[in-house]
Amino acid sequence: MKKITIIAVALIAMASCKNEPKKEETPSKSAEFATVLDNYYEDGLKLNPLQATLAGDHRYDDSFPNMLSDVYQEESKAYYEGYKERLSQFPDESLTESEQMSKAILLWECNINLDEFNFNADLTPIDQMWSPNLFVGQLASGSSAQPFNTVEDYENWMKRVDGYLEWLSSTETKMKEGMEKGHVLPKSLIVKVLPQLQSQTGKDLDKHLFYQPIKNMPADFTEEQKASLTTAYKDMITNKVIPAYESLYNFMSTDYLEAGRESSGIQGEPNGDAYYAHQIKKYTTTNMTAAEIHELGLSEVARIRSEMEKIKEQVGFEGDLKAFFDYVRNNKDLMPFTDPQQVIDNFNAIHERMKPQIEKLFDKKPKTPFEVRRTEAFRENSASAEYNQGSLDGTRPGIFYVPIPDVTHYNTYSDESLFLHEAIPGHHYQISLTQENKELPEFRKTLWYSGYGEGWALYTESLGKELGLYTDPYQYFGMLGAEMHRAVRLVVDTGLHSKGWTREEAIQYSLDNEAESEASITSEIERYMANPGQALSYKIGQLKIRELRKKAEDALGEKFNIGQFHNQVLETGCVPLALLEDKIDGWIASNQ
Repeated sequence: MKKITIIAVALIAMASCKNEPKKEETPSKSAEFATVLDNYYEDGLKLNPLQATLAGDHRYDDSFPNMLSDVYQEESKAYYEGYKERLSQFPDESLTESEQMSKAILLWECNINLDEFNFNADLTPIDQMWSPNLFVGQLASGSSAQPFNTVEDYENWMKRVDGYLEWLSSTETKMKEGMEKGHVLPKSLIVKVLPQLQSQTGKDLDKHLFYQPIKNMPADFTEEQKASLTTAYKDMITNKVIPAYESLYNFMSTDYLEAGRESSGIQGEPNGDAYYAHQIKKYTTTNMTAAEIHELGLSEVARIRSEMEKIKEQVGFEGDLKAFFDYVRNNKDLMPFTDPQQVIDNFNAIHERMKPQIEKLFDKKPKTPFEVRRTEAFRENSASAEYNQGSLDGTRPGIFYVPIPDVTHYNTYSDESLFLHEAIPGHHYQISLTQENKELPEFRKTLWYSGYGEGWALYTESLGKELGLYTDPYQYFGMLGAEMHRAVRLVVDTGLHSKGWTREEAIQYSLDNEAESEASITSEIERYMANPGQALSYKIGQLKIRELRKKAEDALGEKFNIGQFHNQVLETGCVPLALLEDKIDGWIASNQ
């Protein structure tokens, strides 16, 4: 799932005082607490207006703050420090159980974000996978969260682009500072950024990404409005957007590329070990060390390999497991498509096959619409499959994006597990049910903790047989391959960032233990290089949810209800794993 920076959003006021003539009641602690959360929400949206747009709140659609400026950094620090201080005014004993959960989550948010100011992450603001310029490209296409329904919408986008280009200009300043202080991207990542930037420098406006909204103007616009907007957008792209991208491309393709580091992991930067420890905590929401995670990864890889051997024997393949990986990667029978739409249709067919069984495992299903779409052409060569959540009000669907750069080489062997993870009942259920839950404070509806969110999605891959899937041994092998992929991540991410592994060593380890293509594996390894620690969250979270399910099954016996267990996991929204464990332990105790 795609990871833009998410500022937590908060509770819309749950309580209000009755107005009585000549008497003013003192607000209750709950009302005071709700007000703090409500203010946190509103202040957070002002700090991160992109998150407001993503959530379907369009009050700030014209804003793009310069997140790299000193002013913004100070405002952000004051934001977290201020709310941490306000939370200290509410002792746990004065709060309900639900409020205590909200307080614990909000304290986590404040602390982990304040910790990040101790490092120099802002000195490498651009990468090939995670940086804001890629999300802005999605918005610019006119088919994402930024609305283009009214003239005001079109004008808002032009104002937002002005702010964005100020940020884009600041990235060059920050990267120059990073060159002086030893904080630069690896050369192997810089060369992947360059074509992304160059794609926005083309002079043919009709093909330019930022021109697409003009080609799709609403029919009810007057001819005068259409002509005015067309002129304005042509001027914006020709005189602002293209020169900004040209400037950054010229800098990154020359001075910055020359300064790019040869090392692959974050250890190659100053204070890299401490930063990696912070990233592990941020993404896994645990206190595990890099060494512990590396050993866990090696153990999981060995376990899953033994399961893969059984599938290899089942299909009658006589070579070793590595040869079987090559066979699966290159099996033309598993590459049956000639048109990208066939890939989309196949995912929709998987959805239809599992519908009869979904009722047995889930008694709560989201109302938010859902779609499968092909990843946009400008980014699909470097993109992984991903889920983009729907809007809070349910008017924008959740979207499962699938990159299909070459449909004739699209291998279907992992499609069932991929759909379970990215779509249903993975990210679409988890995120949509959270957003639709009227009992949750608003600030918890768009929180994102990878340990929980990605852990849940990987856990759902193991539900395939219960959902009527994995009847084809290759699809079950695909599930094992996906789980192996996440186990390998534990090994290679820690290898890259704490053990001095090179990009090539990480690629080779993955090739030795996975059935993915070399091109796909290379893209994945470069993803880990760009965002240390994020890749660890999947397996750590999955193992914790599996552990909690087994604990509940063993403790409750015949009283265990899988639908109710899934409700318990999902209804709290995204939470740090320790808080989830406390909740499940309480649920078990109350049902014994």
